[in-house]
Amino acid sequence: MFPASCLQRLRASTLGIGTALSRSRFTRQQALTIARHSSSNATPKARPSNYWIGLIVASGVVGYAFGTRRNALQNLYTASASEPKYGSPAEFEQAIKELQGSFDSEDVVSTDPEDLRIHGFSENDHHTGAPHSVVVYPRSTEDVVKVVKVATKYRMPVTPFSGGTNLEGACRGVGGICVDMSSMDKILAIHEADSDLVCQPGIGWMDINEALAQKGIPLFFPLDPGPGATIGGMMSTGCSGTNAVRYGTAKGEWFLNATVVLPSGEVIKTRQRARKSSAGFDTTKLFIGAEGTLGIITEVTIRLAPVLPTTVAIVQFPDVKRATEAVIDVMNRGVGIQCVELCDSEFMRSVNLYGASQRTYPEKDSLFFKFQGPTPTALAETAKVVKEVVKKHGGTGFELARTDREARDLWADRKNALYSGVALVEGSTGWSTDVCVPVSNLPQLVYETKQDLAELGLVSTIVGHVGDGNFHALLLFRNEEELTIAREAVRRMVKRAIKLDGTCTGEHGVGIGKRDYLYEELGEGTVELMRTIKQTLDPLGLFNPGKLYPDKKTKQ
Repeated sequence: MFPASCLQRLRASTLGIGTALSRSRFTRQQALTIARHSSSNATPKARPSNYWIGLIVASGVVGYAFGTRRNALQNLYTASASEPKYGSPAEFEQAIKELQGSFDSEDVVSTDPEDLRIHGFSENDHHTGAPHSVVVYPRSTEDVVKVVKVATKYRMPVTPFSGGTNLEGACRGVGGICVDMSSMDKILAIHEADSDLVCQPGIGWMDINEALAQKGIPLFFPLDPGPGATIGGMMSTGCSGTNAVRYGTAKGEWFLNATVVLPSGEVIKTRQRARKSSAGFDTTKLFIGAEGTLGIITEVTIRLAPVLPTTVAIVQFPDVKRATEAVIDVMNRGVGIQCVELCDSEFMRSVNLYGASQRTYPEKDSLFFKFQGPTPTALAETAKVVKEVVKKHGGTGFELARTDREARDLWADRKNALYSGVALVEGSTGWSTDVCVPVSNLPQLVYETKQDLAELGLVSTIVGHVGDGNFHALLLFRNEEELTIAREAVRRMVKRAIKLDGTCTGEHGVGIGKRDYLYEELGEGTVELMRTIKQTLDPLGLFNPGKLYPDKKTKQ
């Protein structure tokens, strides 16, 4: 349900979309042409609230300074004429004062240096950034609208912030406003009969599932990325997790609708709550994976799934190739598999070194299975079939959890991948990255990557959601020299995955770290279409600038 002014802008952009698809670049002249169309098509009534929409400028993002807040703001102000021009440092200071006067609580707006640092940087990624100028903690959709209107008035960049796991730098600071959604963390409605739930974006998926369990509602939200992930961030990055082999990803049908504040300050709801709809293309999906570059999500309706009994098994293999072949065979049997995780020999060694497990594992390439079924009998039948299949492919030591507690402990050892991985190298830091390929290409990807890492002298653990070809590596480094080597290893890994008909990012998002690979993976026409949509909705380039969209076509 787009407002009329938004629909007019979309109609006016049709020329630009066609040009972007048929030509190699979306030029400044084309952008100005669209601006004239947009201005001429706008109704007199709509123009005052959307005045800046007519001023679409050429694409691109400014270069950001690293270091002090003043330097970051100065670089934003001195952007070249061909790039979006942001407000001056003085205008930014005025914007902060206006934000401070817009809310009735001092806790909503923060300029505390430590708060700015925490929100502008991340221990989970190794990309560049700058401190934010201010952090705002909205409590409602109306609060977000206030922030967006101030940002537009003073041409101040806006970076949404949710769980902050930030593995590819999507929340990195750029010297503007950080909108932290953590105060909007409520469940608004539970529709048990419809198996859905309405919530705000700052609530965590684990909190939702815990609340459902406490209420005795036998439903859960099945997407399961890192434990700190929130619904807003999960939707914005198109996340998944270990359950993807059974339940798919965020880009499936788990997000039914969303309320979004657009860069114009308008509020839209992408669709109704019905389970399915043929009412035009799915505007909800426009914001899934957009990483806050097209709007700020303030409310979401999510689908829920029934809670079914599960148990866990583990089995070892001579090599990754035979383990992957076993998984393909198992999946084709149609038995109840909720998760199947590949953990290489280095990972299993790290679990033993970490010492949190109740057992000592054989240090071999291994598979962790989570079986799912309506009854204990169904689980036993699935386990029987899987045991027979993996044996055919060289699997040994098949072990099925005997109790629920043992199943939880086994699965916890897999989920502790980050913490156990760094135990391999004392004093090290881990760079967690991921790619994804068709399942049949996964053995080649793992083999060539392990060979490459050995040649580069890097220690790494490798785990993967092998049921859908998603491959994760934790690269360990101790100093800047090794960090440089790790960057090169990631670049090679991405190139290798794309060559194998895969993707540069399976579930971590694009952010800063993967954006320059999109031309190679998706093709110029597709990327330019994405950029055209971005320019149509956010002509001033204020929303999460420098993320997701490549500045220009670059060779990696």
